[in-house]
Amino acid sequence: MTADDGRTSAENVTGENDSTAAVNFIQARINEEQAAGADYTKVHTRFPPEPNGYLHIGHAKSICLNFGIALHNQGRCNLRFDDTNPSKEDIEFVDSIQEDVKWLGFDWEGRMFYASDYFEQLYRFAEQLIAKGLAYVCDLSAQEIRETRGTLTEPGQNSPYRDRPAEENMDLFRRMRAGEFADGSRVLRAKIDMASPNLNLRDPVLYRILRSVHHRTGDAWCIYPMYDYAHPLSDALENITHSICTLEFADHRPLYDWCLENVDYRSDVIVNRPRQIEFARLNLSYTVMSKRKLRQLVEEHCVTGWDDPRMPTISGLRRRGYTPSSIRDFCARIGVAKRDSIVDIALLEHCVREELNLLAPRAMAVLRPLKVVLTNFPAGEVQWLETENNPEVPESGTRQIPLTREIYIEQEDFMEDAPKKFFRLKPDGEIRLKSAYIIKCEAVIKDDMGRIAELHCSYDPDSKSGGATSGRKVKGTCHWVSALYGKPAEIRLYDRLFLKENPDDDSEGRDFKANMNPDSLTRLEHSIVEPALFNAAVGDRFQFLRQGYFVMDGDSTAEKPVFNRIVSLKDSWAKELKKG
Repeated sequence: MTADDGRTSAENVTGENDSTAAVNFIQARINEEQAAGADYTKVHTRFPPEPNGYLHIGHAKSICLNFGIALHNQGRCNLRFDDTNPSKEDIEFVDSIQEDVKWLGFDWEGRMFYASDYFEQLYRFAEQLIAKGLAYVCDLSAQEIRETRGTLTEPGQNSPYRDRPAEENMDLFRRMRAGEFADGSRVLRAKIDMASPNLNLRDPVLYRILRSVHHRTGDAWCIYPMYDYAHPLSDALENITHSICTLEFADHRPLYDWCLENVDYRSDVIVNRPRQIEFARLNLSYTVMSKRKLRQLVEEHCVTGWDDPRMPTISGLRRRGYTPSSIRDFCARIGVAKRDSIVDIALLEHCVREELNLLAPRAMAVLRPLKVVLTNFPAGEVQWLETENNPEVPESGTRQIPLTREIYIEQEDFMEDAPKKFFRLKPDGEIRLKSAYIIKCEAVIKDDMGRIAELHCSYDPDSKSGGATSGRKVKGTCHWVSALYGKPAEIRLYDRLFLKENPDDDSEGRDFKANMNPDSLTRLEHSIVEPALFNAAVGDRFQFLRQGYFVMDGDSTAEKPVFNRIVSLKDSWAKELKKG
């Protein structure tokens, strides 16, 4: 399979080559298993999202890891939706997850499954446990189960229903399925050990009664399996060899193994015993990665939606202008670890900036326009000047830009009372227009309120960039756009959504939303862009000279395009690399 930048997906997961996959601890374990004569013939992984929200950059790491391990070992990777909680699930999330995985460059090759595919088999497995005396129907409420679970230092208390006969449990469980009991009135629990030091083994709940319409099965079921029960058995039914998950599931692994040890799932076609392996989840600075908190931001209208370009969701990053290969590169660079840590968001920005420096054509856009009248430029005349499309890629060629009597420059490129080391335009000062001429400020025109309305400048016709010059040099160069040929555009400047490096830190007793950046979005509705951008399509990316990298947004209209800033030109991560 070839990804969007020409490299194979395995290469995109692991960097310029797949040596990273060869040395991370998960691949090292697979190598050891195979050297010892592994009991599986082909590595088989899965990416198992819950369809209760949009995927984020942390899921991208898991996608790259699961698909990457499979590709590196010439194996398979399934896409499976763990849809065991219909009260929070929606087909919208199913569709978005598929889109995100494909966009990142991965293909599940028709192996898309749902936990709900196995509801009948999971139910039969539960009856097996009841028949073996390893599961029982409990009438305690959820609160009572929590109260009798015990603590890290004290054992739990046996449920008064723990010793019900298997026949009674079977009858009650079947009646639970038939809908005879109210929601929450009974659960099916595993009978393991209420004194276990691992709280997950203290008779965990396997099934609960929940009357909620399922996005696939409708109202066919009123009991649903718990994740810790459905997950290992779904893995087994799909012949998964390696169940790769994040560190918070390490304490759940004994329960994962208990389910596999006590259920008779093997058959002529189901032969593998899945192995759960945990890795450190991705935590990104100035970002929240909790799906619950991201959902809260959406539902409380703190952002415009799941695809808001400030969100760490894959759809948000896509709309922001990030490329699939830059995200895969980021995931390869951070590697696979066994301990949680916070990754600097500057590294993610560095990855897309490094790629776009080579791929993005240059363009001129004036974000905060200041009119300049070239008083000695003939009225009605237009000069078409040549400028490069990308100096990093000479073969990308050149384009023509129009120079007219009236142009716009950035407001910040002029200062009336300029300090000594201000090398842009000032009264009686000179500056070069990019790919054009040197101009000199002759007069500052103000409105009735005393605000600068326009500048009157002269241009030196002998100072054309790239041609015969007067031999004079100036220290400053600015970008510009013709007032006659330029087009109005809206520019959206996005910044980090949170001011605090770790917004989840509640040591001060503050809600995470109190750390939100009030200036995370600045809208500039009166910007001017050069003609080369008129035919841009949604998703096209550019470097606006001296401003950063931008992408055309889906809110664009024929009359007024909208551009989102992906990242600025400043690269703090590159500076850190140089220091190192």
